[in-house]
Amino acid sequence: MSPVKKHRVLVLVHKNLVPRDVPAAEVDPAWRMEWDVVSTLRGRYDLRVIGVHDDLTPIRQNVEEFKPDIVFNLMEAFADIGVFDQNVVSYLELLRLPYTGCNPRGLTLARDKSLAKKLFAYHRVPVPDFTVVPHNRRPALPKKLKFPLI
Repeated sequence: MSPVKKHRVLVLVHKNLVPRDVPAAEVDPAWRMEWDVVSTLRGRYDLRVIGVHDDLTPIRQNVEEFKPDIVFNLMEAFADIGVFDQNVVSYLELLRLPYTGCNPRGLTLARDKSLAKKLFAYHRVPVPDFTVVPHNRRPALPKKLKFPLI
């Protein structure tokens, strides 16, 4: 009887947050979450961790070489730009790779509070009244909004 094949998991982290193989007492708080995830997955799965910053090439190379069954995505930015994390997820979708976490549409929506509220209101989910004030514009309070406001 052949041994059970372990699933291959590719873990994506920011290049400065690649966890080191150290005892729990020596974990740097900056990469504590990454260490927790990797130490939990290690041994259970065939695991590869790569640090990514502003180049998608390492992802593509590791996908071709390692052939992961799933990508555990811990990226919260790309090129140190927070809103670009959705582009990494879009790239994983283009590669047709299953991944953990939210899809690009959800990441986009989660960052746009007014769009999210408009969608909720359209679907008759109650939301507080609000207004959007563009940068460098004088705020104009709609008549339906009354003080006090948050």
